[in-house]
Amino acid sequence: MNTKKRIIIVGASGTMGQFLADLLEKENHEIIRVSRTSADIKVDTTSTQSIQEMYEKVGAFDALISTAGSTFVGPWKNLNDKTFRTGVEGKMMGQINLVLIGQHYINPKGSFTLISGALTHEPQLNFANASAANGAVEGFVRAAAVELGNGIRINAVSPTVIESSPQYFPYFPGEIPTTMKQLEFGFKKSLFGRLTGQIIKP
Repeated sequence: MNTKKRIIIVGASGTMGQFLADLLEKENHEIIRVSRTSADIKVDTTSTQSIQEMYEKVGAFDALISTAGSTFVGPWKNLNDKTFRTGVEGKMMGQINLVLIGQHYINPKGSFTLISGALTHEPQLNFANASAANGAVEGFVRAAAVELGNGIRINAVSPTVIESSPQYFPYFPGEIPTTMKQLEFGFKKSLFGRLTGQIIKP
């Protein structure tokens, strides 16, 4: 049985985040729900000040799961410096800063689990921004694992379109959706296992 952990879930009001928060709470872990909107604590991950304030409110914790990070979705012709920064500041730097700032608050032997996605290696129309942001997140995870101290681990979970978001199925022709059970095991592998620097594909 897994020892009770104090877990921050960033993106807890979204489909994946809410699913994981409810699941882990039922397993008697202490869950701190964090999101931009409704949650225990609100955070804007594009703001380092907001992230810092979040950690000050939470205090010491054992693990952080991020399922948050906005990207620009739209045709190639609409990509420019401004639209591309949606993913750079949202999914990329938002998650990177959760780690860079959070390393000063996390308990020894704690873990960070970030979210990337299959678009890293299997791009689709309208998702160039997400593909680039995912690739950056995965590169950061591999590099951070080499240098994080105090036995702290870091991984990323990389699903394809998830079964509970059928509105996205048309954008992923031929893709077999990631089930919520597969998602659960992917995040638990990072949370309770001993892997670090890995990209977990549920």
